Amino acid sequence: MVIMNKATNELLERWNFSIETDTEVEKGVSREKSDREIMRQIASSITYLPCLDEACVFDVLAYTDTDVAVPFTWIESDPKLIANPQMVKLHSFDTKIHKVDTLVSYKNDDWEEQ
Repeated sequence: MVIMNKATNELLERWNFSIETDTEVEKGVSREKSDREIMRQIASSITYLPCLDEACVFDVLAYTDTDVAVPFTWIESDPKLIANPQMVKLHSFDTKIHKVDTLVSYKNDDWEEQ
């Protein structure tokens, strides 16, 4: 997912989610995790990132295997990479169904190109 400035379309953040499905779930074994526990994992990531003060929009980018059928309304896009980003790897997020590893790249105004 990429977050952009609404007025200029400048890339501000790029979130990479690597999602793995628990193989036991694929076999029909169900495990549960409370909504409260999941929300605590999501909320803990807020302290790592700078506050975005401007109006923003977002796009969802999906990478799929080449043999997967995708909806006809999807369009191809460039990877929307941020030049000279600051990067933060967040703790793995576990729903007991999926394991999600997250890496956030964001625009760093403090770094000047030299």
